Amino acid sequence: MIPAFPVLSLRALAVWRRNFLVWRKLALPALLGNLADPMIYLFGLGYGLGALLPEIGGAPYIAFLAAGTVCASTMNTASFETLYSGFSRMHVQRTWEAIMNAPVSLDDVLAGECLWAAAKASLSGAAILAVIWALGYVAGPLALWALPAIFLTGLCFAALGLIITAISPSYDFFMYYFTLFITPMILLCGVFFPVDQLPAAVQSIATWLPLWHSVELIRPLVFGELPANPLLNIGALAAITVISFWIAVVLARRRFLK
Repeated sequence: MIPAFPVLSLRALAVWRRNFLVWRKLALPALLGNLADPMIYLFGLGYGLGALLPEIGGAPYIAFLAAGTVCASTMNTASFETLYSGFSRMHVQRTWEAIMNAPVSLDDVLAGECLWAAAKASLSGAAILAVIWALGYVAGPLALWALPAIFLTGLCFAALGLIITAISPSYDFFMYYFTLFITPMILLCGVFFPVDQLPAAVQSIATWLPLWHSVELIRPLVFGELPANPLLNIGALAAITVISFWIAVVLARRRFLK
């Protein structure tokens, strides 16, 4: 029997608003925390390693890395929010149970969590995009189209993160997800170097990963170019988002109803 598709309503926005109001109290340190790590990698590798490397696609290495950093930062922020913060609200603080005492379903809670993580990830990605724009590594106004792509990336990884949250017994379980899934994607999907430098078999694997589609969408826009296959990339990210969210809802229902 095929599990029922998530039943959603506008009450999910109330869950989003609740998380936003909590985050707003510590917005500045939270934003600085999300920016610090990717900016250290950007400037450390961009200027240090970049001085030893030739241009990539007619652009300096730091510009190439900057576009990849936008994607990787969006992925990491969405993942951390749905995993560590989401797990705290679900299991430790039991916030989800408290919310469901109101006329809000579990499906709406997960939808609100997914939307909030995507919004927070978009803020992080957009902030880095603004920084590299100020530094002159953005080619033109076409980069503004990267903003909806950043949100879609955040939504995709938020949905994936909710799957892990729904089955996790503790915080320690998240290390498997980061070690076996997130870290390999950062190395395989063109964040630090072009994918065509990898063996053909590895390139084939990379094209099935969501971060690859995000990089393929966002990097050309940052360089002032149109993506080669935008409909394919958007469709893949959207499909992964829908399927992952469906799986997350099914697993969460089992966890709360067992």
